[in-house]
Amino acid sequence: MSFNKSEIWKWKNWEISWSLSKKSCGENNINILLVHGFGASKKHWRHNQDFLGKFFNCYAIDLIGFGESSQPNALLNYEPYKKNSIKYSFDLWSNQIATFCSEIIKSPVYLAGNSIGGVISLKAAEILKNYCKGVILIDCAQRTMDDKRLKKGDIFMNLLRPLLKTVVRQRIISNTLFTRAANPKVIKKILEQAYPSGKNIDEELIEILYQPSQRKNSKEAFRGFINLFDDYLAPELFDKVNAPIQLIWGEKDPWESLNEAKEWKENFSNIKRLDIIKGAGHCPHDEEPEKTNKLICEFLQETK
Repeated sequence: MSFNKSEIWKWKNWEISWSLSKKSCGENNINILLVHGFGASKKHWRHNQDFLGKFFNCYAIDLIGFGESSQPNALLNYEPYKKNSIKYSFDLWSNQIATFCSEIIKSPVYLAGNSIGGVISLKAAEILKNYCKGVILIDCAQRTMDDKRLKKGDIFMNLLRPLLKTVVRQRIISNTLFTRAANPKVIKKILEQAYPSGKNIDEELIEILYQPSQRKNSKEAFRGFINLFDDYLAPELFDKVNAPIQLIWGEKDPWESLNEAKEWKENFSNIKRLDIIKGAGHCPHDEEPEKTNKLICEFLQETK
């Protein structure tokens, strides 16, 4: 599969990689920006960007720390500032997305995010206010390990948590975990969990996930992310977003509860649709792209 040409945008002295697919003729004022999940990149939208680009101006971007974007060192809360270091957080990534929309797209935009890209899209939508036309959450991360979700009655986890936090702060631990995960055989096993139907698990997909992990500083975003124990949860952000929201969910997502997504739909009036893709897992945009693309197009047509 051919990919759209990567462009570079300079943001806070970092290089951010992005691409654009749009139809070649006619006026089109509908923009959509695709935001990948943890460990992925803009190329994870390989079955979506060009299709959506037939009808809309479809952008995809690499979050800082991932893909072809800069990978600064992770700076945790207790650590003193060091040059070329950054605190990886949802505020960082959502400000990246909001600023990209303001400086590069320069007109109203829909945001579509998978997994943590969903939380990032929600926070960016809050920042953009009326410049965000809508948000599409594809198996949005529910962040079950966040401190705010810890049940008081879970005595074992309450006792274990301080130790867990101490352990994952250590670079030797986070680097070891990352190195073990960043190989094609392990990536394929993880994909077999994430894509329960097995569709579209191919060598191209494995390379899309593997190649960025071999860059010099690829371990740093991993260290930053696994130390985020107190950051935004999607339900905290729904009421702060003025735009309509669509949920697209893989029926068999092994990590993000469909039942919780159904509760979101019941409890928040700006969630206009919950579309469930039968048999799909955590990444239905890649596992079942035809169905996902159709649902995205329906939402954009309904809300444009």
